[in-house]
Amino acid sequence: MKISKIALSLSTVLLGSLMFSQNVTADTGRLVVYCSAQNTMCEQETLAFEKKTGIKTSFIRGGTGSILAKIDAEKANPQGDVWYGGTLDPHSQAGEMGLLVPYKSPNLQYIPDELKDPAKVKGNYSSAIYLGVLGFGVNTERLAKLKIPVPKCWKDLTDPRLKNEIQAADPQSSGTAYTALATFIQLWGEEQAYVYLKELHKNVSQYTKSGNTATRNTARGEASIGIGFLHEHSLEKEKGAPVELIVPCEGTGYEIGGVSIIKGARNLENAKKFVDWALSKEAQELSWQKGETHQILTNSQAKQSPYALDFKSINLINYDFDKYGSSDLRKRLITKWVDDVKLAK
Repeated sequence: MKISKIALSLSTVLLGSLMFSQNVTADTGRLVVYCSAQNTMCEQETLAFEKKTGIKTSFIRGGTGSILAKIDAEKANPQGDVWYGGTLDPHSQAGEMGLLVPYKSPNLQYIPDELKDPAKVKGNYSSAIYLGVLGFGVNTERLAKLKIPVPKCWKDLTDPRLKNEIQAADPQSSGTAYTALATFIQLWGEEQAYVYLKELHKNVSQYTKSGNTATRNTARGEASIGIGFLHEHSLEKEKGAPVELIVPCEGTGYEIGGVSIIKGARNLENAKKFVDWALSKEAQELSWQKGETHQILTNSQAKQSPYALDFKSINLINYDFDKYGSSDLRKRLITKWVDDVKLAK
Protein backbone atom coordinates (compact mmCIF):
# COMPACT_ATOMS: atom_id res chain seq x y z
CA MET A 1 0.00 0.00 0.00
CA LYS A 2 1.30 3.44 -0.90
CA ILE A 3 2.18 5.99 1.71
CA SER A 4 -0.15 8.98 1.40
CA LYS A 5 1.01 12.19 -0.26
CA ILE A 6 0.31 14.13 2.92
CA ALA A 7 2.50 11.75 4.90
CA LEU A 8 5.41 12.38 2.58
CA SER A 9 4.93 16.14 2.63
CA LEU A 10 5.17 16.21 6.40
CA SER A 11 8.87 15.40 6.41
CA THR A 12 9.60 19.11 6.55
CA VAL A 13 7.14 19.56 9.40
CA LEU A 14 8.81 16.88 11.48
CA LEU A 15 12.14 18.63 11.07
CA GLY A 16 10.86 22.13 11.81
CA SER A 17 12.68 23.84 14.65
CA LEU A 18 12.82 27.55 13.78
CA MET A 19 11.57 30.02 16.34
CA PHE A 20 8.40 32.01 15.73
CA SER A 21 6.20 33.92 18.13
CA GLN A 22 3.13 35.80 17.11
CA ASN A 23 2.57 39.10 18.87
CA VAL A 24 -1.03 39.48 19.99
CA THR A 25 -2.12 42.75 21.50
CA ALA A 26 -4.31 42.85 24.58
CA ASP A 27 -7.99 42.75 23.72
CA THR A 28 -11.34 42.72 25.44
CA GLY A 29 -14.55 40.75 25.11
CA ARG A 30 -15.41 37.09 25.31
CA LEU A 31 -14.94 33.88 23.40
CA VAL A 32 -16.79 30.55 23.67
CA VAL A 33 -14.86 27.56 22.33
CA TYR A 34 -16.51 24.27 21.50
CA CYS A 35 -13.63 21.83 22.01
CA SER A 36 -13.33 18.27 20.72
CA ALA A 37 -9.72 17.75 21.80
CA GLN A 38 -8.77 16.09 25.08
CA ASN A 39 -10.01 17.97 28.12
CA THR A 40 -6.53 18.95 29.37
CA MET A 41 -5.64 20.29 25.93
CA CYS A 42 -8.90 22.28 25.79
CA GLU A 43 -8.17 23.74 29.21
CA GLN A 44 -4.53 24.62 28.63
CA GLU A 45 -5.06 26.14 25.17
CA THR A 46 -7.97 28.34 26.23
CA LEU A 47 -6.19 29.46 29.42
CA ALA A 48 -3.05 30.38 27.49
CA PHE A 49 -5.07 32.22 24.83
CA GLU A 50 -6.91 34.21 27.50
CA LYS A 51 -3.66 35.10 29.26
CA LYS A 52 -2.02 36.18 25.99
CA THR A 53 -4.91 38.25 24.62
CA GLY A 54 -6.95 39.37 27.61
CA ILE A 55 -10.06 37.87 25.99
CA LYS A 56 -12.21 36.06 28.56
CA THR A 57 -12.39 32.53 27.16
CA SER A 58 -14.49 29.53 28.14
CA PHE A 59 -14.88 26.11 26.56
CA ILE A 60 -17.43 23.31 26.32
CA ARG A 61 -15.99 19.84 25.67
CA GLY A 62 -17.69 17.28 23.46
CA GLY A 63 -17.00 14.63 20.84
CA THR A 64 -17.00 15.79 17.24
CA GLY A 65 -20.31 14.13 16.40
CA SER A 66 -21.95 15.65 19.46
CA ILE A 67 -20.52 19.11 18.76
CA LEU A 68 -21.61 18.97 15.12
CA ALA A 69 -25.15 18.16 16.26
CA LYS A 70 -25.01 20.97 18.82
CA ILE A 71 -23.85 23.57 16.27
CA ASP A 72 -26.58 22.45 13.86
CA ALA A 73 -29.25 22.63 16.57
CA GLU A 74 -28.11 26.14 17.55
CA LYS A 75 -27.73 27.53 14.03
CA ALA A 76 -30.61 29.99 14.47
CA ASN A 77 -29.01 31.31 17.66
CA PRO A 78 -25.34 30.23 17.89
CA GLN A 79 -23.96 29.87 21.41
CA GLY A 80 -20.37 29.05 20.45
CA ASP A 81 -17.82 31.06 18.47
CA VAL A 82 -15.14 28.62 17.39
CA TRP A 83 -14.80 24.83 17.15
CA TYR A 84 -11.37 23.54 18.16
CA GLY A 85 -9.98 20.05 17.74
CA GLY A 86 -11.47 16.74 16.72
CA THR A 87 -11.35 14.94 13.40
CA LEU A 88 -11.71 16.93 10.19
CA ASP A 89 -14.61 14.94 8.72
CA PRO A 90 -17.29 16.49 10.97
CA HIS A 91 -15.70 19.95 10.55
CA SER A 92 -15.87 19.40 6.79
CA GLN A 93 -19.49 18.33 7.06
CA ALA A 94 -20.29 21.45 9.07
CA GLY A 95 -18.86 23.55 6.24
CA GLU A 96 -20.94 21.65 3.72
CA MET A 97 -24.05 22.24 5.87
CA GLY A 98 -23.43 25.99 5.91
CA LEU A 99 -22.62 26.10 9.63
CA LEU A 100 -19.18 27.74 9.34
CA VAL A 101 -17.68 30.98 8.03
CA PRO A 102 -14.40 31.12 6.09
CA TYR A 103 -11.25 32.63 7.52
CA LYS A 104 -7.78 32.62 5.98
CA SER A 105 -5.36 33.03 8.86
CA PRO A 106 -1.97 34.66 8.18
CA ASN A 107 -0.44 31.70 10.02
CA LEU A 108 -1.41 29.38 7.16
CA GLN A 109 1.95 30.33 5.68
CA TYR A 110 3.52 27.91 8.19
CA ILE A 111 1.22 24.99 7.24
CA PRO A 112 2.16 22.49 4.47
CA ASP A 113 0.42 23.25 1.17
CA GLU A 114 -1.55 19.98 1.23
CA LEU A 115 -3.09 20.99 4.56
CA LYS A 116 -3.79 24.67 3.99
CA ASP A 117 -7.45 24.16 2.97
CA PRO A 118 -8.24 20.50 3.71
CA ALA A 119 -12.06 20.46 4.01
CA LYS A 120 -14.40 19.42 1.20
CA VAL A 121 -15.85 22.90 0.72
CA LYS A 122 -12.89 25.05 -0.27
CA GLY A 123 -12.33 28.59 0.94
CA ASN A 124 -10.69 28.05 4.36
CA TYR A 125 -13.78 27.04 6.30
CA SER A 126 -11.56 24.79 8.46
CA SER A 127 -7.82 24.73 9.14
CA ALA A 128 -5.51 21.86 10.11
CA ILE A 129 -3.86 22.01 13.53
CA TYR A 130 -2.57 18.45 14.04
CA LEU A 131 -2.58 14.92 12.62
CA GLY A 132 -3.08 11.57 14.31
CA VAL A 133 -2.68 7.93 13.29
CA LEU A 134 -5.52 5.44 13.80
CA GLY A 135 -4.69 2.09 15.37
CA PHE A 136 -5.24 0.25 18.62
CA GLY A 137 -3.64 0.03 22.02
CA VAL A 138 -3.14 -3.28 23.80
CA ASN A 139 -3.03 -3.75 27.55
CA THR A 140 -0.24 -6.31 27.58
CA GLU A 141 -0.77 -7.36 31.22
CA ARG A 142 -4.44 -8.19 30.75
CA LEU A 143 -3.81 -9.96 27.46
CA ALA A 144 -0.97 -12.01 29.00
CA LYS A 145 -3.32 -13.25 31.73
CA LEU A 146 -5.68 -14.44 29.01
CA LYS A 147 -2.73 -16.14 27.25
CA ILE A 148 -3.58 -14.45 23.96
CA PRO A 149 -0.80 -13.13 21.70
CA VAL A 150 -0.71 -9.41 20.91
CA PRO A 151 -2.73 -8.79 17.72
CA LYS A 152 -0.87 -7.03 14.92
CA CYS A 153 -3.61 -6.56 12.29
CA TRP A 154 -7.20 -5.28 12.09
CA LYS A 155 -8.39 -8.77 11.14
CA ASP A 156 -6.79 -10.20 14.31
CA LEU A 157 -9.40 -8.32 16.36
CA THR A 158 -12.12 -10.74 15.21
CA ASP A 159 -10.42 -13.64 17.05
CA PRO A 160 -13.18 -15.32 19.15
CA ARG A 161 -10.80 -15.44 22.13
CA LEU A 162 -11.14 -11.63 22.32
CA LYS A 163 -14.87 -11.76 23.08
CA ASN A 164 -15.76 -8.76 25.32
CA GLU A 165 -12.11 -7.68 25.38
CA ILE A 166 -12.34 -4.75 22.93
CA GLN A 167 -13.65 -1.23 23.38
CA ALA A 168 -14.31 1.20 20.55
CA ALA A 169 -16.16 4.48 20.19
CA ASP A 170 -19.61 4.97 18.67
CA PRO A 171 -19.53 6.80 15.30
CA GLN A 172 -22.81 8.52 16.17
CA SER A 173 -20.93 10.70 18.66
CA SER A 174 -17.24 10.12 17.93
CA GLY A 175 -15.10 11.39 15.08
CA THR A 176 -12.53 8.74 15.98
CA ALA A 177 -15.04 6.00 15.31
CA TYR A 178 -16.16 7.54 12.03
CA THR A 179 -12.52 7.71 10.90
CA ALA A 180 -12.23 3.99 11.70
CA LEU A 181 -15.42 3.22 9.78
CA ALA A 182 -14.22 5.19 6.75
CA THR A 183 -10.78 3.54 7.01
CA PHE A 184 -12.20 0.02 6.86
CA ILE A 185 -14.28 0.91 3.80
CA GLN A 186 -11.24 2.37 2.04
CA LEU A 187 -9.21 -0.73 2.91
CA TRP A 188 -11.68 -3.40 1.81
CA GLY A 189 -14.70 -1.81 0.15
CA GLU A 190 -18.04 -1.09 1.80
CA GLU A 191 -19.53 -4.59 1.69
CA GLN A 192 -16.50 -6.33 3.19
CA ALA A 193 -16.01 -3.54 5.72
CA TYR A 194 -19.45 -4.15 7.19
CA VAL A 195 -18.85 -7.90 7.24
CA TYR A 196 -15.73 -7.14 9.26
CA LEU A 197 -17.57 -4.76 11.58
CA LYS A 198 -20.20 -7.41 12.33
CA GLU A 199 -17.46 -9.85 13.30
CA LEU A 200 -15.68 -7.20 15.37
CA HIS A 201 -18.96 -6.38 17.12
CA LYS A 202 -18.97 -9.86 18.71
CA ASN A 203 -15.81 -8.92 20.63
CA VAL A 204 -16.74 -5.36 21.63
CA SER A 205 -17.76 -5.02 25.28
CA GLN A 206 -18.64 -1.32 25.04
CA TYR A 207 -19.08 1.43 22.46
CA THR A 208 -17.94 4.56 24.24
CA LYS A 209 -19.11 8.09 23.54
CA SER A 210 -15.62 9.28 22.62
CA GLY A 211 -12.47 7.62 21.36
CA ASN A 212 -10.28 8.64 24.28
CA THR A 213 -12.65 6.93 26.74
CA ALA A 214 -11.87 3.57 25.15
CA THR A 215 -8.18 4.48 25.35
CA ARG A 216 -8.31 5.29 29.06
CA ASN A 217 -10.35 2.17 29.85
CA THR A 218 -7.76 0.02 28.09
CA ALA A 219 -4.94 1.68 30.01
CA ARG A 220 -6.77 0.97 33.29
CA GLY A 221 -7.18 -2.69 32.37
CA GLU A 222 -10.93 -2.58 31.85
CA ALA A 223 -10.38 -3.87 28.33
CA SER A 224 -7.53 -5.65 26.56
CA ILE A 225 -7.76 -3.57 23.39
CA GLY A 226 -8.92 -0.05 22.64
CA ILE A 227 -9.38 1.20 19.08
CA GLY A 228 -8.40 4.84 18.72
CA PHE A 229 -5.75 7.34 17.79
CA LEU A 230 -2.28 6.24 18.79
CA HIS A 231 -1.19 9.60 20.19
CA GLU A 232 -3.80 9.11 22.92
CA HIS A 233 -2.48 5.63 23.71
CA SER A 234 1.07 7.03 23.80
CA LEU A 235 -0.01 9.44 26.53
CA GLU A 236 -1.22 6.55 28.69
CA LYS A 237 2.01 4.68 28.02
CA GLU A 238 4.00 7.78 29.04
CA LYS A 239 2.09 7.77 32.34
CA GLY A 240 3.19 4.19 32.99
CA ALA A 241 0.28 2.11 31.70
CA PRO A 242 1.23 -1.33 30.27
CA VAL A 243 0.11 -0.34 26.77
CA GLU A 244 1.61 -1.37 23.43
CA LEU A 245 0.78 0.77 20.38
CA ILE A 246 -0.17 -1.13 17.22
CA VAL A 247 -0.17 0.23 13.69
CA PRO A 248 -2.23 -2.49 11.95
CA CYS A 249 -0.47 -4.57 9.30
CA GLU A 250 -3.06 -3.93 6.59
CA GLY A 251 -2.45 -0.19 6.76
CA THR A 252 -4.51 2.46 8.48
CA GLY A 253 -6.19 5.83 8.25
CA TYR A 254 -5.43 9.05 10.02
CA GLU A 255 -7.11 12.20 11.18
CA ILE A 256 -6.56 15.86 10.53
CA GLY A 257 -7.50 17.91 13.59
CA GLY A 258 -9.56 20.94 12.63
CA VAL A 259 -10.33 24.42 13.87
CA SER A 260 -13.32 26.32 12.46
CA ILE A 261 -15.32 29.48 13.10
CA ILE A 262 -19.03 28.98 13.68
CA LYS A 263 -21.40 30.91 11.43
CA GLY A 264 -23.17 33.65 13.36
CA ALA A 265 -20.47 33.75 16.05
CA ARG A 266 -21.18 36.54 18.50
CA ASN A 267 -17.47 37.19 18.94
CA LEU A 268 -16.25 36.87 15.37
CA GLU A 269 -13.06 38.92 15.63
CA ASN A 270 -12.02 37.08 18.78
CA ALA A 271 -12.75 33.79 17.02
CA LYS A 272 -10.35 34.81 14.23
CA LYS A 273 -7.68 35.56 16.83
CA PHE A 274 -8.20 32.10 18.31
CA VAL A 275 -7.71 30.45 14.90
CA ASP A 276 -4.48 32.44 14.53
CA TRP A 277 -3.46 31.15 17.96
CA ALA A 278 -4.35 27.52 17.16
CA LEU A 279 -2.15 27.61 14.05
CA SER A 280 0.79 29.26 15.80
CA LYS A 281 4.02 27.59 16.87
CA GLU A 282 3.39 28.55 20.49
CA ALA A 283 -0.08 27.03 20.70
CA GLN A 284 0.85 23.83 18.90
CA GLU A 285 3.88 23.18 21.09
CA LEU A 286 1.74 23.86 24.16
CA SER A 287 -0.51 20.97 23.12
CA TRP A 288 2.18 18.44 24.11
CA GLN A 289 4.10 20.50 26.67
CA LYS A 290 1.03 21.06 28.87
CA GLY A 291 -1.95 19.74 26.94
CA GLU A 292 -1.08 16.06 27.42
CA THR A 293 -1.30 14.99 23.80
CA HIS A 294 1.21 13.77 21.21
CA GLN A 295 -0.28 14.46 17.80
CA ILE A 296 1.89 15.42 14.86
CA LEU A 297 1.87 19.22 14.64
CA THR A 298 1.08 21.01 11.37
CA ASN A 299 3.03 24.23 11.94
CA SER A 300 6.39 23.73 10.23
CA GLN A 301 8.08 25.95 12.83
CA ALA A 302 6.86 23.93 15.80
CA LYS A 303 8.93 21.38 17.68
CA GLN A 304 7.29 17.96 17.65
CA SER A 305 6.58 15.95 20.79
CA PRO A 306 9.26 13.33 21.46
CA TYR A 307 6.38 10.80 21.53
CA ALA A 308 4.93 11.82 18.14
CA LEU A 309 4.92 9.17 15.43
CA ASP A 310 6.84 9.58 12.19
CA PHE A 311 4.33 9.57 9.33
CA LYS A 312 7.04 8.61 6.84
CA SER A 313 7.53 5.19 8.48
CA ILE A 314 3.84 4.20 8.70
CA ASN A 315 1.73 2.35 6.12
CA LEU A 316 -1.07 4.87 5.66
CA ILE A 317 -3.96 4.76 3.24
CA ASN A 318 -4.47 7.77 0.99
CA TYR A 319 -7.48 8.84 3.07
CA ASP A 320 -10.14 10.56 0.93
CA PHE A 321 -11.14 13.52 3.11
CA ASP A 322 -13.34 15.05 0.41
CA LYS A 323 -15.42 11.91 -0.06
CA TYR A 324 -15.73 10.90 3.57
CA GLY A 325 -16.20 14.50 4.66
CA SER A 326 -19.54 14.49 2.85
CA SER A 327 -22.52 15.04 5.16
CA ASP A 328 -24.82 12.74 3.19
CA LEU A 329 -22.29 9.90 3.04
CA ARG A 330 -21.51 10.21 6.73
CA LYS A 331 -25.19 9.97 7.66
CA ARG A 332 -25.74 6.97 5.42
CA LEU A 333 -22.70 5.05 6.67
CA ILE A 334 -23.47 5.71 10.34
CA THR A 335 -27.13 4.76 9.93
CA LYS A 336 -26.04 1.55 8.22
CA TRP A 337 -23.61 0.83 11.07
CA VAL A 338 -26.36 1.34 13.68
CA ASP A 339 -28.87 -0.83 11.82
CA ASP A 340 -26.59 -3.59 10.54
CA VAL A 341 -23.99 -3.78 13.31
CA LYS A 342 -24.90 -2.22 16.64
CA LEU A 343 -28.60 -3.12 16.70
CA ALA A 344 -28.46 -6.27 14.59
CA LYS A 345 -29.43 -9.49 16.33
